[in-house]
Amino acid sequence: MRLAVPLAFWVFLAPTMACAVGIAGQATVIDGDTIEIHGKRVRLAGIDAPEAGQTCFSAGGKSWRCGHGAAFALADKIGRATVACTVSGRDRYARTIGQCHAAGRDLGEWMIETGLAVRYCDRKALYRDAEQRARAARCGIWAGPFEKPADWRRRH
Repeated sequence: MRLAVPLAFWVFLAPTMACAVGIAGQATVIDGDTIEIHGKRVRLAGIDAPEAGQTCFSAGGKSWRCGHGAAFALADKIGRATVACTVSGRDRYARTIGQCHAAGRDLGEWMIETGLAVRYCDRKALYRDAEQRARAARCGIWAGPFEKPADWRRRH
């Protein structure tokens, strides 16, 4: 009878625990939507930031290196804080995908609401409101014309 409880625990709770796999530690920013923790690359779930070589335009028509700006802003936001990510899967390039937090803040949501990323494969619409706020306020890339990162990648 003592084995029944442990068996019931694993039958009912182990699948739930498998979904809560995570990674945490000091992060290095690779680009505006990818970080590295303990040598493992994590793509921030639900967002797409401009690429390193990508430029965007201000409201006045001046070009700026929005890809570099996104990466630097993410690095500044994280600083030396511990980043904790809940892993949700892998992308087609075998990178880990995760929703990540630092200093109590969802990093994907922060990137979108500051206008430094757009929603991407956001099936749960987690960041829909953040993107609408950034667009309405003309923050970051929304200040002027820009090409969505996925479209820019296809052309380059």
